Amino acid sequence: MAHRTAFAALATCAALLTATGCSSGFDSGKEPAQEKSGKQELTVLIATSGDAETQAVKSAAAAYAKTSGNSVTVEVAKDMNQQLAQSFAGHKPPDVFYVNSDQFANYAKGGSLYPYGDQIADADDFSAQLRSSFSYDNKLMCLPKDTSTLGLAVNTALWKKAGLTEKDYPTTWAQLRTVADKLTGDGVTGLVTSDEYQRLGVFMRQAGGWVTDADQTKMTADTAQNAEGLAFVQGLLKSGSMKFAKAVDTSWGGEALGKGKAAMTIEGNWLDGGMKLDYPDVDYRILPLPAGPAGKGTLAFSTCWGVAADSPHHRASVDLVKSLTSAQQQVAFAEAFGVMPSRTSALATFAERQPRAKAWVDGSAYAQGPVTIAGFDKVLSQFNTELQSLRTADPKKILADLQRNGEQALAKGN
Repeated sequence: MAHRTAFAALATCAALLTATGCSSGFDSGKEPAQEKSGKQELTVLIATSGDAETQAVKSAAAAYAKTSGNSVTVEVAKDMNQQLAQSFAGHKPPDVFYVNSDQFANYAKGGSLYPYGDQIADADDFSAQLRSSFSYDNKLMCLPKDTSTLGLAVNTALWKKAGLTEKDYPTTWAQLRTVADKLTGDGVTGLVTSDEYQRLGVFMRQAGGWVTDADQTKMTADTAQNAEGLAFVQGLLKSGSMKFAKAVDTSWGGEALGKGKAAMTIEGNWLDGGMKLDYPDVDYRILPLPAGPAGKGTLAFSTCWGVAADSPHHRASVDLVKSLTSAQQQVAFAEAFGVMPSRTSALATFAERQPRAKAWVDGSAYAQGPVTIAGFDKVLSQFNTELQSLRTADPKKILADLQRNGEQALAKGN
């Protein structure tokens, strides 16, 4: 699944931008690409979660081509960030492409993105949080193609086997600790998640903390709230009622849930697609994440439709993006491969059609968006490395390291 882990070993555009000076578009010091007229031949590059997503995007692109008269070729990337970086360096990028939130600021700062947000008349139909995630220098650079939040997934068979009922569904940290203890035993771990901030960060948020301030101009990692969140996780890990996915010989929470090695996991709505494909006979329930000392908290993830600054097809590319992000098309994508619409209007339709996803949908109202700061992907990668040792490490030291590394990244970016 595309969202199972947020960081992979890859060559980032930021590195190539530095090495080759491949900045283009606005603030690049060179003339923008010459806009072509007449029928256009567009290329689209995507990083797909599987055949269902690939076919859905190709079908949507074909439908646009039929009505517009333009041709659209959809290609699937083997290494999205590396291929984009190379295409930017050679000034031959795809016209439209997926942009991950962790790389967005690098591309925007490098001038590789064409900022088309001001051409979207109904941009307000996308939540303020999502628009903020894909804005740079106060410009909405690209439209979010969908959204995902995290919920608590429960294996219903293991839940009943432990003598628990719906009345025991946890709504607080204390209740989560209690049921995790009861569910642990006979080869089953109460709670299993991946060892990264994209999962464990929910506890920081529920404690009232986060990595940066709301404007992403100041580091707020080294705080008592964040330390409380990580300390709670550490307590579960030390008790044995929580383990990381690798510790139970699985690659992610969905696999642990499907194989019966985890009674609960913290995952996003991509879980539905993974379970349907790999574990169709396993019954599970999605619950809101239990509230912490500061209340409810979850994380939001998204990818946007980028348009290349070097593309000679800006007008047609934006027209294609408008088609791909229409409310009707977003609902179709949601039904095809499990993502949630990024449009508020489409999300309401999705919620009506997918009652199982209620907890994920409701979470979008209070979800924390990703950190999108140029050069910050390396900071978060180091944070994830240190979180792998959270069971025995000092949470305060991990946060102090994050604070220091983040401040250095912010200083370089200013």
